[in-house]
Amino acid sequence: MSKFLIDSDVIIWALRGKKETIDLLRKIQQLGVPACSPISIVEVQLGVREGEEEETLEFLNSLNVYNIDKNVANQTGEFIKNYKKKGITLSVPDALIATTCILNDLTLVAYNKKHYPLKELKIYSL
Repeated sequence: MSKFLIDSDVIIWALRGKKETIDLLRKIQQLGVPACSPISIVEVQLGVREGEEEETLEFLNSLNVYNIDKNVANQTGEFIKNYKKKGITLSVPDALIATTCILNDLTLVAYNKKHYPLKELKIYSL
C-alpha cells in the first residue's frame, strides 16, 4: 500500500521534467506505489497542454488513488470549521487532500506547504 500522497504541484513538476522531483518520486517508488487524490487529478488535467495528454494520463494512471468517501468528507468539514475558529481558512480541495492523508496515515509530498497548515498532517515539503 502507499505511504505517500503526491500533491498536484509535485505531479506537474515531475511531468515537466524537474530533476529533483523525478529523483524524489523514484525514491518514493522503492517504498511502494505513490498515490494521489482525485482532486489532484482534476487540478493536473486542468493544466494539461496540447500534446501532453498521453504522457499525463499515463503518469496519473501509474498512481494509486485514494477516493474521497463519507468519512473523509465529514472529517474535512470538521477540520475546516475548527481551523476557521482559529482564524485559519482552509480551501476545500486542500482540506480534502490533507484529510485523506490524515485518515489513511499517509505523508503528503508537496511544494506548497503553506496550503496545508493542519498540525495533524505529516508533510514532506520540497
